[in-house]
Amino acid sequence: MLAFGTAGLRGPVQEGPDGMNVATVTRATAGLAAWLAANGRAGGTVVVGRDARHGSEDFAAATREVLAASGFDVVALPDPGPTPLVAFACRALGAVAGVMVTASHNPPADNGYKVYLDGGAQLVEPADREIEQAIRLVGDDVPRTPVEPDDRARRVRDDYLARLRVRFPATDGPGIRIAVTAMHGVGGTLIVDALRQAGFDDVHPVPAQFAPDPDFPTVAFPNPEEPGAADLLLETAATVDADLAIALDPDADRCAVGVPDGAGWRMLTGDETGALLGAAILDEALQRGGPAPVVASSIVSGSLMHDDALARGADARRTLTGFKWLVRAGEPLVYAYEEAIGHCVDPDAVRDKDGISAAVACARIAQDWAARGGLAAALEQLAQRRGVYVTAQRSLRFDDPAQIASFMATLRADPPKALVGFDVTVDDYAVRDDGPRTDGVELVGSRGGGAQTLRVFVRPSGTEPKVKIYGQMTRPWTGTSVERIRADASGELQRALDDVATVELREDPDR
Repeated sequence: MLAFGTAGLRGPVQEGPDGMNVATVTRATAGLAAWLAANGRAGGTVVVGRDARHGSEDFAAATREVLAASGFDVVALPDPGPTPLVAFACRALGAVAGVMVTASHNPPADNGYKVYLDGGAQLVEPADREIEQAIRLVGDDVPRTPVEPDDRARRVRDDYLARLRVRFPATDGPGIRIAVTAMHGVGGTLIVDALRQAGFDDVHPVPAQFAPDPDFPTVAFPNPEEPGAADLLLETAATVDADLAIALDPDADRCAVGVPDGAGWRMLTGDETGALLGAAILDEALQRGGPAPVVASSIVSGSLMHDDALARGADARRTLTGFKWLVRAGEPLVYAYEEAIGHCVDPDAVRDKDGISAAVACARIAQDWAARGGLAAALEQLAQRRGVYVTAQRSLRFDDPAQIASFMATLRADPPKALVGFDVTVDDYAVRDDGPRTDGVELVGSRGGGAQTLRVFVRPSGTEPKVKIYGQMTRPWTGTSVERIRADASGELQRALDDVATVELREDPDR
């Protein structure tokens, strides 16, 4: 049986209890309904939405009909749409839960079932395990009652856009040209509408990727982070001479940004975008006054945003990986992000990552910097203020899950003592006493009296048979070219990741 993972179910669309199908979704919804009723939420409002993947309409119909038959007030969103609309509607309507049928940026063969609870935040432990147990108790005969969209459901999209107009009102700033891609997902029309109402009329979608297509024909993997996935976007941006390029993932809860940089275009890392958004949102929050604003990032993300926020008097916090933890970091939360291009720029309205609102926020920063070199120049100024931070990732795929456990055990038993000239210390997050615990190992080192730092975090993936390695190298800005410092640090960081990735293959006991 598919297990409840990060926020619900996800797996291949296929028959049987280990696949996403109507029977699996029906049982999952009956279990969710039983758990909600047992926890004082019987008869409450539940929002149900879906993307345009294979099976999504049938799975959403089963979800809303089982909930209705269980006595819940179901708000059934009428059209395939972005995941943030469900998170927004849960919060706006005071729903006790929400279900979004989506597999986000997974391959075409997959689909999923994402669950939100009170306040529109993803479910956390122990609710996931309790719901899974309730699913196991579901009998064979699960009643269903047809549900049609009502006025509340039909207003969600307009209400979401109205909230964006409040959060990001149109300004008299300079016009900028923006290239966008929906990556064959459901965010195309919404991002264009959101940008235009914020004053950005010169928007150029990638035509081949604009309409929803569950087969994702132009990309090997429908994830803007994957090599080559943003090629058509950057080609379009270069062709139209854009100032900014924006890529959504298929359910539009993630946002990646491309910028003209030197002679060509490049995609920013999630950490670079996070640092820019964090700095801009913190500017607003500090100007308003009041208690120290809270910003949050995950333990595997880079620390530029975190360090900059601390230096400016904000309450900067780091949480376990996942937005279910990030949006619960503390109050008043003004911004949260993780390196995997997820950004929460309006926590009062959407307590989850939201690619649409993040895109508008990025466009506003690009507009502010239009006369000063754009986002590349904004990053350079941040580097001059805080130092040069370079981050990178490496994924190791394994055929046998036992190999993942073996890799982590070897790293814990015999970790490297040095990496690319840095003496490193080890922090095992599985046994630490001064923070959240998780299956992860951190290697940290510094040199030059602390002027240069290295951080490598290693953990098993929560959704794929992989070990993921996250690295960060920092260097001080010395008044010379930021790009030259960044290139040198990046090369050294890649060598450090190489050394960690081959830890099991090295036999020198003094490494």
